[in-house]
Amino acid sequence: MTTTDAPAVRVHVREVDGTREWGRLADVPVVLASVAKVLIVLEFARQAGAGILDPAERVVARRADRLGGSGIADFADDVELSLRDCAHLAMTVSDNTAADLLVDRVGVEPVQLLAAELGLGSTRFTGGPRDLLRILLEEGGPGGAGSAVLPAGVLGRVTSGTPADLTRLLRLVWTDGAAQPEACAFVRDLMARQLVRTRIASGFGPGVRVSAKSGTLPGLRAEAGVVEYPDGARYAVAVCAVGPDPGRTGLEADLALGRAARGAVERLRRVSGLPAAGRTGVDRGR
Repeated sequence: MTTTDAPAVRVHVREVDGTREWGRLADVPVVLASVAKVLIVLEFARQAGAGILDPAERVVARRADRLGGSGIADFADDVELSLRDCAHLAMTVSDNTAADLLVDRVGVEPVQLLAAELGLGSTRFTGGPRDLLRILLEEGGPGGAGSAVLPAGVLGRVTSGTPADLTRLLRLVWTDGAAQPEACAFVRDLMARQLVRTRIASGFGPGVRVSAKSGTLPGLRAEAGVVEYPDGARYAVAVCAVGPDPGRTGLEADLALGRAARGAVERLRRVSGLPAAGRTGVDRGR
């Protein structure tokens, strides 16, 4: 693979409890894919905390309406579950159907208003996974959703944002500045439970706690999360690789994102005079 063939890696890191930050291509918008589920679940938690909706409210995921992916998509029959359980599935296993059920209930406009209120000036929210799939197919034709790269016209029509916006969002969630404290704690807990551990988490040793949300599309691998060191230092970091990567397996590409995340975090730690975390490895603990 030549240098020009390599995907463009975009990264941003900021201190959760300080003001230092660093990035590379951090203000260039990307399709957020499933990373957008952080915003969806945050708005759900905020509405639940305000009494606008009941988190135990039941919804039905009908077999005919399911999207591909994990979670409910693998069930043989219609399933009834609570909105709270939809949030759990959307964040831990990136369940697309569960995320769409939440968007149907909380609404698209409230999520847009949330992003604006939090100062995410480069973030555009247009809908849930079903809308993204529809636009992928419209832009790329019948093979658009399964090609090796994102169709050229997708970015301006779908949910998108920048790595810098993502780290701002996570800093606000981790400092209870994004919603009620209980709503922020709900989102933090679900991000700590995400099953994908091969991206940001793979870059850090077992003593480092990593809470994250990943997103994947043809020609896009992304993740945003918070890295918490044993010394108490906390960092919000977002990494994404945009473009085809034929020279590596999916796992190799994921591990490269982990290395990029660690490099960005350790850059800030060196400026602060803090030590590195020790050997690299996947953080299995919570």
